[in-house]
Amino acid sequence: MKQLYNTIGVGYANLRKPDPRIAQAINTALGDAETVLNVGAGTGSYEPADRVVTAIEPSIEMIRQRLPAAPKAHQGVAEHLPFEDNQFDAAMAILTVHHWSDVEAGLVEMRRVTKNRLVILSFDPAAPYFWLADYIPEIIAIDQPIMPKLSEFARILGKTEITPIPIPHDCTDGFLGAYWRRPRAYLNPLVRAAISTFPKLDDISGPLATLESDLNSGVWEAKHGHLMEQDSLDIGYRLIVADCS
Repeated sequence: MKQLYNTIGVGYANLRKPDPRIAQAINTALGDAETVLNVGAGTGSYEPADRVVTAIEPSIEMIRQRLPAAPKAHQGVAEHLPFEDNQFDAAMAILTVHHWSDVEAGLVEMRRVTKNRLVILSFDPAAPYFWLADYIPEIIAIDQPIMPKLSEFARILGKTEITPIPIPHDCTDGFLGAYWRRPRAYLNPLVRAAISTFPKLDDISGPLATLESDLNSGVWEAKHGHLMEQDSLDIGYRLIVADCS
């Protein structure tokens, strides 16, 4: 996965800007934590500016794109955190657990180094996929096996609180579901390059041509035009908060 992000990480920061509404939900979930570990930190999205943050990230390309003022990032993986027990008040992991080689080991490590709570943004593999999967069903085949079931978080971490995170129609963080109301964005190779699912797919020129044709002909609008009236949409993203105290 480090190799994948060294490849797609080029230009990543330009398209994966933290959305302020999602950031607010994460910041609220962190409670009164003063020290926070960000696991799978990437370019630093969603790191709260009003707390002492430590970041760990496997991809050197992602680390290079962190802003000069961002907290220092250690190169490393969730499964082997180079920190002491109970070193941080809280730990966060944002849209990253499905990339870990061993989710259980990574969560156990996060809990080991954390005194109070874990805050994790993930995707519920049992949730219905949005319309993009109608054009590229391979997305489901690729993503579902690597997305941890929500029940796994409670099994590994104990009591958890799970909250839906509806995705705003103008979400600034260009993850897979961010463009549910901006379908033409998926035709942009730069947009696709910043989404980890797309480099795993074989040739999708045919499905993309079908999507473009449907957008031009009005077929897409006839099927999904009702989405244009919605400000946000629940498409399976979930905030998981676990109490470690």
